[in-house]
Amino acid sequence: MIAPWIPITLAAAVFQVLRTALQAKLRGTLSAGAAGFVRYSYALPVDALMLGGALALLHAPIPTLSPAFLALCLGGGIFQIFGTVLLILAFGYRNFVVGTAYAKTEAAQLVIVSVLFLGVRLPPLAIAGIVIAVCGVLFLSFAGQRLAWRDLARASAQPAALCGLAAGFCFACTALLVRRATLSLPASTPLMLKALLTLCVTNALQTLVQGGYMAIRTPAELLRSFALWRPASLVGLSSALGSACWFAGFALTQVALVRGFGQVEIIFTIAAGHFFLKERFSAAETAGLLLVTAGVILIAV
Repeated sequence: MIAPWIPITLAAAVFQVLRTALQAKLRGTLSAGAAGFVRYSYALPVDALMLGGALALLHAPIPTLSPAFLALCLGGGIFQIFGTVLLILAFGYRNFVVGTAYAKTEAAQLVIVSVLFLGVRLPPLAIAGIVIAVCGVLFLSFAGQRLAWRDLARASAQPAALCGLAAGFCFACTALLVRRATLSLPASTPLMLKALLTLCVTNALQTLVQGGYMAIRTPAELLRSFALWRPASLVGLSSALGSACWFAGFALTQVALVRGFGQVEIIFTIAAGHFFLKERFSAAETAGLLLVTAGVILIAV
């Protein structure tokens, strides 16, 4: 029998690929900060609708939100904002490929933090699968770049790589804090209600924090993000659906497993390029895809 978190994570990966593609179209008209802001602000109404639908369907009351729950949501939301900014900073340096690739080490960093510092027990096959999948993603990221080992070692010490590693760490912290927030809710609360409530509160706090900052520092960009509501609303919709799936996955199992299995998103991305854009796979890309596939299979076993 397939564990429920596996199809949920697959759906999250699909929505994330869609959101990234839609968000990329806004980069030419919005600043990096504003493009990130629409991800939270336009997702919030969708979050609220999904939460209202879950409350009506499950006939369950909203549990009392403890200060610890709110603090965990706020912390996770802030880490996600910083992670997004650091990733965009990595794009700004010349060797942005290295920065992006190192941001993809989030799953491996989750294993280190979860096992060594939080005492989480993961199956050995799952740990091996996560490492293999991350190696596959790195292989795909560097495919076609013609970087010698000396060049790669030099690039790994550049600001782009450091920003990428820091972004991956921030995203890992976001996932861990979100899981803790979800688990802090009463055990009697239905799983989907836990996930949607955590998502709604986190996005609301992110919107307040980043929206307040932009209102003070970059009010023109804030107004522009609201003026472009048509394309931004599609980003918000895909972001809300994807985040709901990620949060549900975090509530069901360890975040390292969810994020490790979530590396399958790169397969979806490359497959879309192959089938819709008629792009061909190189030998290096094929090897990377095989590594990612083998990794996610080991995680799912």
